[in-house]
Amino acid sequence: MTLPYKIRLSLQLTGTSALVVLAAFLIIYKVAEWTLIRNIDEDLVRESKKHEAQITLKNGVLAFSHSGEWEEEEHQEVQFHPIFIEIVDAAGRQIDRSPNLGNLRLSFRPDYENPAVGYFQFLGNQELRQLQTTLRNGDRIEGYLLVATSFEESRNLLDNLRTILLLLYPLILLSLFLAMRFLAGKSIEPVDKITKRARMISQNNLNDRIPLPVKNDEIKALAVAINELLERLEDAMNRERQFTSDASHELRTPISILKGNFEVLIRKPRDPEEYVSKIKSGLQEIEKLDGIIDQLLDLARFQRDKWDIHEIEIGSIAAEVAELISKSQQRQIMVDCQPEGPIYVNSNEKSIFIILNNLIRNAVKFSLAETPVLVEIRKQQSSVILEVKDKGIGIEEQSLSQVFSPFFRENAPELGKVPGSGLGLSIVKKLCDHLGIAISVESLKGKGTTVRLVFQQEPES
Repeated sequence: MTLPYKIRLSLQLTGTSALVVLAAFLIIYKVAEWTLIRNIDEDLVRESKKHEAQITLKNGVLAFSHSGEWEEEEHQEVQFHPIFIEIVDAAGRQIDRSPNLGNLRLSFRPDYENPAVGYFQFLGNQELRQLQTTLRNGDRIEGYLLVATSFEESRNLLDNLRTILLLLYPLILLSLFLAMRFLAGKSIEPVDKITKRARMISQNNLNDRIPLPVKNDEIKALAVAINELLERLEDAMNRERQFTSDASHELRTPISILKGNFEVLIRKPRDPEEYVSKIKSGLQEIEKLDGIIDQLLDLARFQRDKWDIHEIEIGSIAAEVAELISKSQQRQIMVDCQPEGPIYVNSNEKSIFIILNNLIRNAVKFSLAETPVLVEIRKQQSSVILEVKDKGIGIEEQSLSQVFSPFFRENAPELGKVPGSGLGLSIVKKLCDHLGIAISVESLKGKGTTVRLVFQQEPES
């Protein structure tokens, strides 16, 4: 079962906090232990220096000259802050000891050399902290002074501290989890609101938007991104509806003409010439339908297919397209390459052929028969620019932004006799977008039109 996000987030944060708290508790315990041990060692060093001054060497034998010291309470008692003292010779044989030791002895370690740091040992069942000082006569070791004190009280204090920390640890973790869960719930509350609002938006109300939070943070960025996505979806849906409407209109017109011709033919007997005329008209409309369907299929295929991009020589493709159209349309089409010679771009040969075929045919279609169509190709820094120029009827400035829309045809009287479906430039735009070619149109009404293609990062030949 997948846990809710706020629970998973709370567990992750609590787990991280648990490690931090554990580390903090370990540090607290170790600092307390180190502080207690250091204070006890300092007390033992002071005690050791005091008693070291009371030890004398007589006839080569160590002796404790201040025997009244043994009468003090700390050297008599075993339970209340006792101080245990023992003097041994170089071989570890006992010379003197404090009364509270009784028949017991402190631990003697001849290899221990640090007079400022003690070590732990047990006296019976009692834990001690002991310090060992070397007694010298010049360079000669005469014996050792052993000073120890009980560590029981300090150990009890450390045990109590450890118990308290162990009891606090799960309570702190539980408190942290509850706090993290509350904060996580508050943090994702705006996301929940965005989710609920987004689920309310459907195809029927794509114009609705997510309310933007007041704070300029990641939540607001998410809401903005969703609104931008909704805008793109709404635009795509509107374009789809418009495309469907336009396609239906374009297909309905030739069908209506066909239907009208056939209805006229069956009303009464006709002359053979009239039958032939109506059938020819019907065939023309069928060809028009076939062309529209082919172009619609091309649009769908361009959105689906992946193309092989490689180095091609664009001048030869432009010349080939120009020659084909020039022969079929009996028009003068000039291709000018600057500099002369091969000019290479990274693109797809079939797609470039379709693009140039549409652009040059449009230029021929919308210009006078006696005017030439010019195709210019030139290098410019790291790009190749191809322009198709005509001296035709031109396009109104307000229509330039719509020339790439499917089925768009300008409402001009001179266009009434020009055949076409308005899909050619839409196909060209789709291909250019897929190939990364920048396309733009410049036009003056009554003067002519220039379509510019810019191929970026043209490779060296």
